[in-house]
Amino acid sequence: MNETESLLKLIASRGSIEFDHEREGAWIEVIRKMDEVYSDLLRYEVDLEHKNAELEEAQAFVTNVIESVSDILVVCDAIGLVQQVNSAFQNTLSRSIEDIVGRNIADIIDAANGAKLVQLLKPRGASDVVDGELRFATDGGSSDLFAINSSPRHDHRGRFIGVVLTGRPIGELRRAYEALHKAHHELQRVQRQLVEQEKMASLGRLVAGVAHELNNPISFVYGNIHTLMRYRTALAAYFDAIHGKGKAGDLAALKKSLRIDEILEDFGPLIEGTMEGAVRISEIVKNLRRLSFSRIGEVERVNIERLINTAVLWAVRTKQVRVDVRMEIEPELWVSGNEGQLHQVIVNLVENAIDAMRATELPRLVVSAARKGNEILFRISDNGPGIDMDNIGRIFEPFFTTKRVGEGTGLGLWISYGIVREHGGELSAANDPQGGATFSFALPAA
Repeated sequence: MNETESLLKLIASRGSIEFDHEREGAWIEVIRKMDEVYSDLLRYEVDLEHKNAELEEAQAFVTNVIESVSDILVVCDAIGLVQQVNSAFQNTLSRSIEDIVGRNIADIIDAANGAKLVQLLKPRGASDVVDGELRFATDGGSSDLFAINSSPRHDHRGRFIGVVLTGRPIGELRRAYEALHKAHHELQRVQRQLVEQEKMASLGRLVAGVAHELNNPISFVYGNIHTLMRYRTALAAYFDAIHGKGKAGDLAALKKSLRIDEILEDFGPLIEGTMEGAVRISEIVKNLRRLSFSRIGEVERVNIERLINTAVLWAVRTKQVRVDVRMEIEPELWVSGNEGQLHQVIVNLVENAIDAMRATELPRLVVSAARKGNEILFRISDNGPGIDMDNIGRIFEPFFTTKRVGEGTGLGLWISYGIVREHGGELSAANDPQGGATFSFALPAA
């Protein structure tokens, strides 16, 4: 029996009150329930204090976050009354929080921004964020123009209960944009400059190859002309003697001494050789005109056999090294595209292959072109050391190069990759199991 029951027994005995067993049990039950309720109240109070402390911590955390935000923040209800702001907004208006909270947002903005405010406060769906621009009324007139984002608020039933406005001065955004714009233009300028340098380097290699190629026929023509000038002197002396009506014996002796018969016999080969040299020079000039870098977008039918033969010739002559070049080109292959640009691709790939075989004892280059369905497959293979596996995924990146400083800009393969893409193909690289590397791409057949 607990203390409460003992107390009741004592009161009953002293007051000479007669309790029957039922009434006594009822009172004891009532008091027991009171004890339980009191215990529950104490427990609920402790839980409430813990939850209140947690709520205060959460509220302090949220307030701290809101105050730490550098952008302005304004919370409004459904009719535009300000419910909460952060320090950034107070500093913008130079007012205390008591002067702002409870007022309508329309009373705080510049009078000319009324129409813009309506769009920011209108009811809408939860994911419908509205952008706008506002100026706020300050003691000195108007604030800077702010870029505003308006996010809607909804209660647990999904009803629209207001908006949250956040924003920052457009001047700051404009300065950041101008800095980014300036950096972008500077990057474009440097990129154009590097591309032009690569073009000039390619042009220099092409000019060197052309000069070497032109040197042989020009020397041949020059030597023939020099010989013809000597023959002209001998023939002029012989004709002068004939027109002077000299004696037959003297003319015969003069003809023999001037070797007139040999000169006449040599005229044919000399003229043929000179014509051959002139034709070769003419063909070189035609190739240069045909392979000049024409306008972007200019499309023509390109003969693959002629394209590859010319490009490989220039590339090999430019490098001036001994390479076993094997051409495996099917006849009558044609594509539609810019011949000058495709020529640049072949030259770049062949030159890279030759550079890769510098340390190879017997360098071998295989250039092939074959029809595969409705496409023409190009392959340039070498027997060099191949491509390092750490670099094979980066070789088409701009400015990436494994060559020594001064030997390459890292733009050749990048430019070639872009040209092939513009022509409807995809340039790829792989190492051969037998050794060496292969660059390949396929273009639609014309």
